[in-house]
Amino acid sequence: MSKFVALVVEDDAFQREFLAELLKGEGLEVVECASGDAAELVLASTGTELRALVTDIQLSQGPSGLELAQYAKRKFPDLNVVMVSGREPPYVPQDARFFMKPYQPNELLDAILK
Repeated sequence: MSKFVALVVEDDAFQREFLAELLKGEGLEVVECASGDAAELVLASTGTELRALVTDIQLSQGPSGLELAQYAKRKFPDLNVVMVSGREPPYVPQDARFFMKPYQPNELLDAILK
């Protein structure tokens, strides 16, 4: 993977597709996961090739988005981590960004592409 690759983790199919299309529209390659379990496997196997993780905090299966963000920042400190949620997060890992839904797509893109 040579391009800017983003991992999008969202259990709501509509939200996941919206995020993926937003990033693809900027020329990014996107790996999509519907669960924390799947995202954990992607992070473990290709984390060094990823440039950004965008995750919802509340996921239906496996680790939460917060747990994924914490794991990703611990294992890959340079990974750009962005969390989104309809509720305030209990905690935001250092050097991660948080956006409350509904967020402005341009602001989210700026945070991801920084």
